[in-house]
Amino acid sequence: MAWQLPSAASLAHFCRKLNRLKPLEESTMETSLNRCLSTLDLALLGVGGMVGSGLYVLTGTVAKEMAGPAVLVSFAVAAVASLLAALCYAEFGARVPRTGSAYLFTYVSVGELWAFLIGWNVLLEYLIGGAAVARAWSGYLDAMFGHHIRNFTETHISSWQVPFLARYPDFLAAGILLLASAFVSCGARVSSWLNHTFSAISLCVILFIIILGFSLASLENWSAEEGGFAPFGFSGIMAGTATCFYAFVGFDVIAASSEEARNPRKAVPMAIAISLGLAATAYILVSTVLTLMVPWHSLDPDSALADAFYQRGYSWAGFIVAAGSICAMNTVLLSNLFSLPRIVYAMAADGLFFQVFARVHPRTQVPVMGILVFGVFMALLALVLDLDALVQFLSIGTLLAYTFVAASVIVLRFQKTSQPSSPGAASPDPEAKEHNSFSDHLQLVRDEHASGPEPGQLRPALRPYLGFLGDCGHRTAVAWALGLLVASAITLSGVLIFGDSALHLPRWSYILLVLLSGVTFLLSLAVLAAHQQERLQDTFQMPLVPLTPALSILLNICLMLKLSYLTWLRFFGWLLIGLTVYFGYGIRHSKENLREPQEPAVARYVVFPSSSLEETVQAVQPPAQEPDLTEQPVRP
Repeated sequence: MAWQLPSAASLAHFCRKLNRLKPLEESTMETSLNRCLSTLDLALLGVGGMVGSGLYVLTGTVAKEMAGPAVLVSFAVAAVASLLAALCYAEFGARVPRTGSAYLFTYVSVGELWAFLIGWNVLLEYLIGGAAVARAWSGYLDAMFGHHIRNFTETHISSWQVPFLARYPDFLAAGILLLASAFVSCGARVSSWLNHTFSAISLCVILFIIILGFSLASLENWSAEEGGFAPFGFSGIMAGTATCFYAFVGFDVIAASSEEARNPRKAVPMAIAISLGLAATAYILVSTVLTLMVPWHSLDPDSALADAFYQRGYSWAGFIVAAGSICAMNTVLLSNLFSLPRIVYAMAADGLFFQVFARVHPRTQVPVMGILVFGVFMALLALVLDLDALVQFLSIGTLLAYTFVAASVIVLRFQKTSQPSSPGAASPDPEAKEHNSFSDHLQLVRDEHASGPEPGQLRPALRPYLGFLGDCGHRTAVAWALGLLVASAITLSGVLIFGDSALHLPRWSYILLVLLSGVTFLLSLAVLAAHQQERLQDTFQMPLVPLTPALSILLNICLMLKLSYLTWLRFFGWLLIGLTVYFGYGIRHSKENLREPQEPAVARYVVFPSSSLEETVQAVQPPAQEPDLTEQPVRP
């Protein structure tokens, strides 16, 4: 039988499948999950996700090996950089009050395939992150008891010398993950109560460290005799910033929990702001007292805070610090186990992942199957893997998600969408909903000139000067400008990072490439800023768009390019597995695939305005690529 190339029409249809969007209008307050979380609950979930092992381990490592006492500057700069990404998450979390975080945000603005890949990588991020924290928790507790647990396991159970595997099975780490999974499966209220308890203890210990630490502080530890405030210079501060950036990645648990928030439009942005502010304050103050208590070069990177108190003769304080670190790591474990099943639930509910994970327990109202299955999987990773070689994997998945969320904010700002409905706004009558949507659309057409230009159109004041942009078609200039912005950000980041080291560029070509890519980046920003954006009432919107998300994209790409090539190889390997799952299952079972009409669409022409309300609306509707009434299935 002769093999035949696919036609251009079928290829175009296939590409449309990969880029189909989830309708934003579906993001109502109706949910099968339990909306029980307050602003305080969300804020403490965010604090628990950020203030964990990083405070007790990362602070000493960066201070001794990268920045010295200037570690506090590294944390401050990293907090500002994280704020750029946090603002993007805050806008989406308030506007799209659904679980799914970066996955959902990409789905409603960029496309289905990209959304699946983002969700797939966030899934791996939580798996490895939870397993790594469990092993750190186990190691910290084992160190408090003189490594008796490790010695007993190696002597009486088993040990091995295999690449990428730990020296011995860590049953303590696996056990704490299974126990935490059991608690999280009891419901969001139980998880929140546990998180409150551990977070309160952790914050009290941090307050104790700050107060006692300042009483033992000495400015001589920042003097020139001890190496000065910034012994590694500006490059050391920036290297420390790149590492400290990952201490703030836990705030996305707030966006992932927005479907269980009572009032997500207000609670999500406020909780992100509160949690990021508390985490940044804790990191900066603790790193300050740490380097003022003892000379930075005498710190023990593995347990810097406890060791600092030991050096000053306060061994009893070291036990309090150790107890606080264990509570802080428990909050990170709960944060990971709380977020991961909800990402999987969102993907399964959309048909892109196996439907068994979309089931919600009728009593606890949580995706219990996802919690138990991935909790066991996370425990197995913590049991046998040597996670040191995989820790950088966390970075690339997080940074990629941040990049897509920032780009999604820009895309959505230049699209005309309706606001998510409030709890009482949805009508229970389907026919009433249909009639209301027709009326709203007709009213939109009538008031187009009165309400000003639509999002994505050139601003009226700039039409006399930039009229050629208006001739490009509706939102075409915006799409090209965003593509050039991302491409120039990649080029600029690559030249800045690899220009002198890997590429060995001549000085003139280095400067020329920086100028060209920098000018292209700024021109793309200018083109985006010249177009009308959508302004919503009573919903948080981040300031200075497109500048703020564009800076977030540039920073995230710079940090991704600083990762090792082995990290990129592992990343592409994981992507190949994800693509197999998507093309083998997700693309066929997607709910958006089921919405598509089975018969080819037939063009209809009516006289405008028509006597029929439905025909009038269909006549004035935009082309079928927009997820509007034309994509709805025909009623029988």
